[in-house]
Amino acid sequence: MHDVPAVDVHLIRRLWTYISPYRLLAALSLVLLAGVNTVQLAQPYLLKYAIDESIAVSRLDGLAYPAMLFLFVVFMEFFLRFGQLYTMEIVGQNVIYDLRCAIFSRLLTLDAEFHNKNPVGRLMTRVTSDVEALQEALTSGLVLILADLAKILGIIAILLWLDLHLAAATLAVIPPMLAVSWYFRRRMRATYRQVRKIVARLNTFLQEQVSGIRLVQAFCREREIEARFAKLNEEHRDAEERGVVFDSAFSAVAELLGTLTLAWILWVGGRRILGDGITFGTLVAFVGYAQRFFEPVQQLSQRYAVMQSAMASTERLFDLLDTHPRIVSPVNAMEPARLRGEIIFENVTFGYAADQPVLRNVSFRIAPGEKIAIVGWTGSGKSTVIRLLVRLYDVQGGRILLDGIDLRDFDLMHLRRSIGVVVQDHFLFSGTIATNVSLDHPKIDARRVTRALDAVGMSRRIAALPEGIDSAVAERGGNFSVGEKQLLSFARALAFESDVMVLDEATASIDTGSEAALQHAIETALGDRTSIIIAHRLAAIRQVDRILVFHHGMLTEQGTHSELIKIKDGLYRALHDLQTEGGRP
Repeated sequence: MHDVPAVDVHLIRRLWTYISPYRLLAALSLVLLAGVNTVQLAQPYLLKYAIDESIAVSRLDGLAYPAMLFLFVVFMEFFLRFGQLYTMEIVGQNVIYDLRCAIFSRLLTLDAEFHNKNPVGRLMTRVTSDVEALQEALTSGLVLILADLAKILGIIAILLWLDLHLAAATLAVIPPMLAVSWYFRRRMRATYRQVRKIVARLNTFLQEQVSGIRLVQAFCREREIEARFAKLNEEHRDAEERGVVFDSAFSAVAELLGTLTLAWILWVGGRRILGDGITFGTLVAFVGYAQRFFEPVQQLSQRYAVMQSAMASTERLFDLLDTHPRIVSPVNAMEPARLRGEIIFENVTFGYAADQPVLRNVSFRIAPGEKIAIVGWTGSGKSTVIRLLVRLYDVQGGRILLDGIDLRDFDLMHLRRSIGVVVQDHFLFSGTIATNVSLDHPKIDARRVTRALDAVGMSRRIAALPEGIDSAVAERGGNFSVGEKQLLSFARALAFESDVMVLDEATASIDTGSEAALQHAIETALGDRTSIIIAHRLAAIRQVDRILVFHHGMLTEQGTHSELIKIKDGLYRALHDLQTEGGRP
């Protein structure tokens, strides 16, 4: 595997763009951290001073000054440490807030093709687990690594100043410690990359299974799903344990080397004292500095673990941030104040895979205010027409015009606001009925929400609820029937008063009674809007102005119901005959 440094300089530069707004606070934290190191390094020397200047010469009256100074230094360490941790946490929390907002904003802009290829659970891992790993690195990783390195260099300088011979004996452990760090760093980075990948797979699996729990229970698949989860969980446990092995081994080796070094210092230092080479206070100071030397060395293993995880997560976060939507508004985007609703498909060819076209050279025109229906077998390209119309995808050949303007010349948000879409795969958000209909749009007030609900025949049902339109909607609309959720989705589209209305299998989940209400809403609420209705049930579309019949991605027939039913070997007549005989296409 390609080796990447424990602290990737390129990634740190990228992170700096998020840290720089808080650079003054970060600088204050670094200054406070330098103060913490300074007062920590002063403590062993104060012990040396007390021993050599007072205890060793039996001048107990001179102990008061170093004792008070030592106490002052300890309290200073407390206050400086508090300030440093507090300021760094504030910086870290703000950076993570900005980064998480940037990631979520990017997810909202990425097009349908990206979301089709990336499971929801994997994206959730980016916004949650990966960001949290980076947060830990910012608050207890990189800065403290730098502080530990500064402390180590400071201790080395003091040891060399105190006694060169004893310093050489103490620092002899550095080469093997560096070799151990290098060895374990390489393996820890690969391990944490693997952990992140498995966590993403776990989140994806959990999201899918919890969302489909009713289906799992209905088909009694609990044991099979449990076994699959156990296997994924086992892979995660094993990957984490591999990381723990490296981390634990590094800490144990560092502890062993530290203990051996202390024994070596006592041996060499004791001989130096007997030979009048150093004072007893100097030996005590060496022991104190040696302990402080190995504390950051041992902590570096933990810091490395944090940074290994954080760098792996940061790579994934910036990979996501570097992913740009393919479908965007042009530089000089068009935003017509009002659309008449003329729609023209000119020789449109499109496929989700380039070599597998779903639509083949499709051409048709919908006049302003015309209501048309699109029918055909499953997979004939009906829903693809709608996805192209709202630019979830772009055509690969030909063009689509709305009021004579190529869709690619529109401002993307303006285009989608102008086309109201009701799909078969309805979705309700947690919140209230009012917020689900208005989606918190400032121009859609309670009166407009109520009017839309009345248009789809839901006003009586909502009025019976204790809080009316302010009644709570459970997750994914769990407290409403499938038909009611479909009607609320239709009310949402009506509330936005779009210039063009599209109903993609809008009556597929509606029972007979509700369908009658919805059909009335379609006839009255749509008014003179241009409307496109996709439906399997042909009884729902007999009153439209024109019907387009698709087959294998091509427009094969078009006309009114009465015209198409007369075509003896026509596809529409075949569909009609199947349904009137009780079958379904």
